[in-house]
Amino acid sequence: MKRLGISNKPLMIVPNHLVQETAKSFYELYPNANILIANKDDFQKQKRRIFSGKITTGEYDAIIMAHSSFEKMPMSKEIEEQHINKQIYEIEVAKQNIKNRSTVKQLEGAKQRLQKRLKILLDSKQKDNVINFEETGIDYLVVDEAHLFKNLMIQTKLNDVAGVTGANSQRASDLYMKTEFLLDKQNGKGVIFATGTPVSNSLSELYVMMKYLEPHILEKMGIYSFDEWASTFAEVTNSLELAPSGNGYRVRQRLSKFHNLPELMSIFRMVADIKTKEDLNLPVPQIKNGKPTIIALESSNELEEYMQEVVKRSEEIQRGNVDPKEDNMLKISSEGKKAALDLRLVDSTLGETKNSKARAVAEQIYKNWIEGKEQKLTQVVFCDLSTPNADRFNVYDEIRKILIEMGIPENEIDYIHNSKTDIQKTKTFQKVRDGDIRVFLGSTNKMGAGTNIQDKLKVLHHIDAPWRPSDIEQRERKNIKTR
Repeated sequence: MKRLGISNKPLMIVPNHLVQETAKSFYELYPNANILIANKDDFQKQKRRIFSGKITTGEYDAIIMAHSSFEKMPMSKEIEEQHINKQIYEIEVAKQNIKNRSTVKQLEGAKQRLQKRLKILLDSKQKDNVINFEETGIDYLVVDEAHLFKNLMIQTKLNDVAGVTGANSQRASDLYMKTEFLLDKQNGKGVIFATGTPVSNSLSELYVMMKYLEPHILEKMGIYSFDEWASTFAEVTNSLELAPSGNGYRVRQRLSKFHNLPELMSIFRMVADIKTKEDLNLPVPQIKNGKPTIIALESSNELEEYMQEVVKRSEEIQRGNVDPKEDNMLKISSEGKKAALDLRLVDSTLGETKNSKARAVAEQIYKNWIEGKEQKLTQVVFCDLSTPNADRFNVYDEIRKILIEMGIPENEIDYIHNSKTDIQKTKTFQKVRDGDIRVFLGSTNKMGAGTNIQDKLKVLHHIDAPWRPSDIEQRERKNIKTR
């Protein structure tokens, strides 16, 4: 874009752990490029203004920074005030068409939060005297792994319908404000999203992508809100689903079908260049036996007793006998998943139970470690429901302890959590690619997207299944590559 004169100062934002990896890849393609790379330290309070000044006064082929650093680039008070007032107005318009008291109450709560945020903004002084985003001269924004910004607030009367996200993250709101500014400034251009999973958990996420990238096109078509989009392109259906407690079924309304799909895709393809696996035909390695190997373990007596207790708790909640602050279905679901992984995650006083998943995983890792010893083949282990912690039981340290007892050298086992800085992560990833680290453990959040460590990779272990299918896709898409 810089070479063709499309952009004067493009900014690329990537997941926090990929800043150095992205810069390295950029230099491999363009060895003489003039790139400004933002490290985590550059956005500390005392350095922020200096770095913003570099962006503003310099001429760069690209600026590369982390998602979290991008959030620390403020917009001016005037633009942020306009943005918040626009959101408040959209809520007022949505309320006029909604009769459901619960939904109105939710919208009113969102409005009050925005008003509070607006008051804080108007009463505050300019932080750190930092240069505003619109003053830096950035005219094009490239967002890698754009699905991480999907939790954008939408006003809708379908809040009680499954498949409609009610989330509202500050990160997504900040990105929307900046993309809106660039699209207005660049006459509908100036923003590029890249993701392998634009729709990861609900149909409403496609609307969010369209709202980010083509708001002007939607408005030209007379679509000013999510409800207008949903009435045209989506359908609410009734379906029988397993209850969260696992005890019985329930009927649930869900936004689960697209309507007028050819027309919807025609609009989306105005801004989307879609490539499927079949289109790309990448030479990825074949999975052994053509499908994932599932290792099922019988539940212990202790786990079965705990799950019966979970069912009783859920029944009490459904009867309305429990204060939501004390117990709720989200808490039950979370604790139930942890218990299925290892009971010690919910009760650290217990010992190792029969058919421990940690031991079963360790045995599989050791078997593959022996088989790949001569070639120094590596293994990646994913676990989201536990975190390394020296002060309490966790699955990471348990697996590591068992592996060392079996005979795997301690220096060949590592966690993504041990690499705190971008430079440390880059060095660790290289050790995995070289086979010096042969068992590498991490979470979807820290290691699922963009972790290029597949050179000697033999096996992926998924200890716990994530909530969203896209998380499995991200884990495998980023690790099972050509080798």
